[in-house]
Amino acid sequence: MIKAGILGGGQLGRMLLQAAANYPVETFVMEKSTDCSAAHLCNHFVKGDITDFDQVYAFGKGLDVLTIEIEKVNIAALERLALEGVRVIPHPSVIKTIKSKIAQKEFYTLHQIPTPVYVVTGQAADLAEHLHRLPAVHKLSEGGYDGRGVQIIEQPADVSLAFDAPAILETKIDIHRELSMLVARNDAGEIVIYPPVEMMVNPYLNQLDYQISPAILPDEVYWKAEAIAVKVVQSFNSAGLFAIELLVDKQQDVWVNETAPRVHNSGHHTIEGNYSSQFDMLWRIMLQYPLGNTDPILPTAMINLVGAAGYSGPAIYLGLQEVLAMDHCFVHIYGKNQTQPGRKMGHVTILHNDRSELLHLCNKIKHTIQVIA
Repeated sequence: MIKAGILGGGQLGRMLLQAAANYPVETFVMEKSTDCSAAHLCNHFVKGDITDFDQVYAFGKGLDVLTIEIEKVNIAALERLALEGVRVIPHPSVIKTIKSKIAQKEFYTLHQIPTPVYVVTGQAADLAEHLHRLPAVHKLSEGGYDGRGVQIIEQPADVSLAFDAPAILETKIDIHRELSMLVARNDAGEIVIYPPVEMMVNPYLNQLDYQISPAILPDEVYWKAEAIAVKVVQSFNSAGLFAIELLVDKQQDVWVNETAPRVHNSGHHTIEGNYSSQFDMLWRIMLQYPLGNTDPILPTAMINLVGAAGYSGPAIYLGLQEVLAMDHCFVHIYGKNQTQPGRKMGHVTILHNDRSELLHLCNKIKHTIQVIA
C-alpha cells in the first residue's frame, strides 16, 4: 500500500483525508497540535513542527509521496526528500516560489503572465519613494494567510499602515470581479481544468465570504482566464492541484492575483458540486491514477462559516438545524473546538439548477447560521 504524507493538519488536510478513504493508501499527517482538524482521520499522526528541517525530513523519508496543505513548510527538507526519491507534490521549487510573494511576482514577470504592476519594498520607510503609485496594495512577502498580511494604501496618510518587512507594493486594480480557477496536472503533464468560480470577498476580513460556480462570464474573459491559468501551471512544470486567483477589471482585462499550490478554499464546492472534487483529484495525482472529471453536476454556492465578531471560546453553531433542513444543502464543520472572530470554522455548499434561487438560498444561509461562543 502506498504511504502518503500531508504536512499540516487543518481543514484542508481533514477534507483530503476524507477523500483518501476511497483509495488504497496509508495516510500520515504531521502537525504541532494533537487536536487539529485532521488528527483523528489519518492512519498515523505525528506531532511535529512542519517548519523544522529535521522533523520534516524524518517524517517524509519513509513515505512514497508527500504533499502540503499550507505553504509554510521547510523547503530544504522537501528538496532533500525529493532528491532521495520521495515524490513531493507539488515539486519543492514550486512551493519555494509561491511561499514568497516577491518570488511569485517575479515568476509571473519572467513568464510574461499578466499581473498587476508592482515594486519590491524592504521596509515601511521605502513607501515614501513610491507615493506616486498610490492607491496600491501592500502585501507581506511571507507569513500572510487568510486575509492577513495585506494592507490597502489609498493615500499618503495611510503609509503608517505599511508593513515594516519585505513586501510588494502592487498597483490597486479597479476590480470588477474576482475569480478562481483550479487546474490539475499529473506527472505526464496532462491537465484538466475546473469551471471558473466567482468569489465574493468580505471587505473587512479580506477573505472569501461566498462564491458561485460555475461563474457566468463573457467568452472573452473566460478564454483569457483559462489561458492564463493554464500558462501559470505549465510554467511551474510540476504535478499538483493549483488554485489560480484572478482579478478582472472594468475593461475586462484579467490579472493573476496569486496562486496556491494545493487544495484551496475556492474549491470546497467541488465536493458535492463536481464529479471529481479537488480533494479526489489530488489523490489521483498523488497515487498516479487517471485525472478525474471536472464537470459540474449542478450550479453551486459555497459559503464560508467564520467566527462571528465579538466571540472567542468554545464554538456554538446557531442555526445549524435550520440549514441542515434545506434541500440540496451540505454542511461541513471543521472540528475546531475554539472559535474567534474571522476564524474559518466550516462551510456550507448548496446546489440548485436555478441561479436566482441559488443566490437567494445563499443569502438565506448567510443570515441563518452563525458561529458564536
